[in-house]
Amino acid sequence: MPQSRRMLVLRAVVEDYIRSQEPVGSGALTKQHDLGVSSATVRNDMAALEDEGYLIQPHTSAGRVPTEKGYRYFVDRLATVVPLSKAQRRGIDSFLSGSASLQDTLQRAARLLSQITGQVAVVASPSLARATLRHVELVPVAMSTLLAVVITDTGRVAQHTLAVTTMPPTGALNDLTDAINAGCSGASLLAAAQMVRALARDARFRDLAPLAEELAEAFTSMSDDERASELYMSGASRLAHQRTMADLAPLFDALEEQVVLMKLMSALSEQSARADGADGVGVAIGSETHTPGLLHAAVVSGGYGHAESESSALEPVRNESGEPVAFVGSIGPTHMDYAATIAAVRAVARYLTAFLGGDDPADGSAHDPSRPAPSASSGRSDDADGDPAA
Repeated sequence: MPQSRRMLVLRAVVEDYIRSQEPVGSGALTKQHDLGVSSATVRNDMAALEDEGYLIQPHTSAGRVPTEKGYRYFVDRLATVVPLSKAQRRGIDSFLSGSASLQDTLQRAARLLSQITGQVAVVASPSLARATLRHVELVPVAMSTLLAVVITDTGRVAQHTLAVTTMPPTGALNDLTDAINAGCSGASLLAAAQMVRALARDARFRDLAPLAEELAEAFTSMSDDERASELYMSGASRLAHQRTMADLAPLFDALEEQVVLMKLMSALSEQSARADGADGVGVAIGSETHTPGLLHAAVVSGGYGHAESESSALEPVRNESGEPVAFVGSIGPTHMDYAATIAAVRAVARYLTAFLGGDDPADGSAHDPSRPAPSASSGRSDDADGDPAA
């Protein structure tokens, strides 16, 4: 029996189960798919797939449903993604183009992605650790307090208070600020911290050395802060229509653990970016998430950012490790429509990439879904069975 035909049967079972969420029988498969064999042969193939761990039979008289292994095989071999409809593409333009700020854009992006997929959407703001410095202002706010206003290349604005024993003269403070902006613009926060420490040793700023040291420490703290990325989430209420009450409690617990979600989805987007380039989208299914509350869920995540080079306007900004600056993703049941979800995540990521890069996101390039699907890398170890279709 050809293995390739057996895998065609598996693909058909997954597609039908995603559509109907009902166990799939051999008779239904032969009616709805041109498999070129009898119902009895398909039934034998499904039994073999069950023995190999790709399908399970909930009840003796019922059809079969995919296992986590079956979904993984299906996702890894997606050849194309489902194009977004014209209405969905117009929706991205109209819904996001009216944003007043980066934060507003990210909030809107989460709501829009949730509406498109019918699942939980998560969008992370660009991490300060991966941003570069655009501008710094030192603003007196009290007799012994300065406010450092830090603007990054991704549009994020961070603030940090600095204590001083005596307020420096306005001219000296302006000179230090000018020197910092001249020397640190375009540098990472860690690199900027080193440059500011060097300025603290400069004879011109001897009287401001304590202030410069404190600002350097602030830059380092911003860079090291794991919570420097904010998460914007939408669609959690939709889970109540897709999950049983027994599944909801651990799933909501998982959604509350934002640091865990951030690490998981960030790792997925980084792995997929390294494997598949700017359009890489990662998928983790069930136990691959290593998160108890997500054992019956799947996570789709892709990176976004903006390019510094004019020749690649939609390629994410990458830090020294080659990682995108932030991620956008979707969380839903294991029987989610993977092709449509991947397309939606990638479309919103492209929009955010163009938005941060200063390009016109509405020119169509930011959400062209016609390209082949990524390999949907998950960071899991390869299955010992290898490729059953080989």
